[in-house]
Amino acid sequence: MTNSRRRTTVAIIGAGPAGMFLAHLLRQEGVDCVVVERRDRGYVEGRVRAGVLEQVTVDLLARLGLDGRLREEGLVHAGTNLACDGEVFRIDMAALTGGSTVVVYGQQEVMRDLFEAAGPRGLEIVFDAADVALHDLRSTQPYVTWREDGVEHRLDCDVIAGCDGFHGVSRGSIPAEALATFERVYPFGWLGVLADVPPCEHELIYSNHARGFALASMRSPTRSRYYLQCGLDERLEDWSDDRFWDELCARLGPVAGARVVRGPSFEKSIAPLRSFVCEPLRYGRLFLAGDAAHIVPPTGAKGLNLAASDVIILSEALARFRRTGSESALDEYSPRALARVWKAERFSWWFTGLTHRFPTMDGFDRRMQMAEFAYIRGSRAAQTVMAENYVGLPLG
Repeated sequence: MTNSRRRTTVAIIGAGPAGMFLAHLLRQEGVDCVVVERRDRGYVEGRVRAGVLEQVTVDLLARLGLDGRLREEGLVHAGTNLACDGEVFRIDMAALTGGSTVVVYGQQEVMRDLFEAAGPRGLEIVFDAADVALHDLRSTQPYVTWREDGVEHRLDCDVIAGCDGFHGVSRGSIPAEALATFERVYPFGWLGVLADVPPCEHELIYSNHARGFALASMRSPTRSRYYLQCGLDERLEDWSDDRFWDELCARLGPVAGARVVRGPSFEKSIAPLRSFVCEPLRYGRLFLAGDAAHIVPPTGAKGLNLAASDVIILSEALARFRRTGSESALDEYSPRALARVWKAERFSWWFTGLTHRFPTMDGFDRRMQMAEFAYIRGSRAAQTVMAENYVGLPLG
């Protein structure tokens, strides 16, 4: 069996949003890197995930010169809608935040842009890497190994960036006693469908209904993304398209429900919800970013955006380290990134609690939710707090 050994400055584990954003940022800073991904490009690019980009993420795509299709195809939203038992009201985010907006542009499209620009920019991505392993993380000379096409590969580096998701090898390579983990597992999931039908509203609707949560979203003017809160024991085969549309319309209420255009779904899935953070985001020369470091429930669409802010902060630290050789530059990453992570976790936790039905809820809990909706609807201050968090807080 042939062996291959070479060297780079930063080994990036995972070619998802965090890994590919980081690779482009490092190339822009003149820092060499190699991305190692255990799946193929089609799998990574095809995953159906987030679709709402904060201003920080939009600005990052522009900074990298990757916002051409975003500007042509992205849907700019200056507001969002909340509904409680069918009564809908709008939060004017742009007016409340000095002009900040979000852009609906699916993660699949973001990944396509990142991948298509990688080759012309000379970024190396190793796909289908089997048995990826991280070594000597506490030393100044860590390395990564994997198998590809029957060849054993070794990549020596100065730093490893773990961007390989919640179930990836990176966080699992850190001794349990070196990490503090914080987790909240929610007792429900989201049943989501994609359908080539026009959305029922030009901005998102987050709906709290006595029957459970619903979200009306979209990917384009002709493609809709809808979600329903469901039990973790639900089975996809029990949810026909007709049953889904009936339940969605009931939860959105008579006004928004009447505007739903029905059609066959071409993607249907159930995703569990959890909040998760590990601390610190550094172990020796290994740095965690994106879902490898934290998970947020999808309420408010913070996952992809947190991955982007993580790697902006990490790329700045790595560029300073490359220039100066100072460990203090690397020390800054974890506390700075975590400060923003926890604020996003708080918002996603609060928004999930506001909009969902929990198994332990009684009449009092339900009235508290309704009272909070009424307060938000009537308070510019409360709407401003929500708008600031929804469009994305500054990096700090």
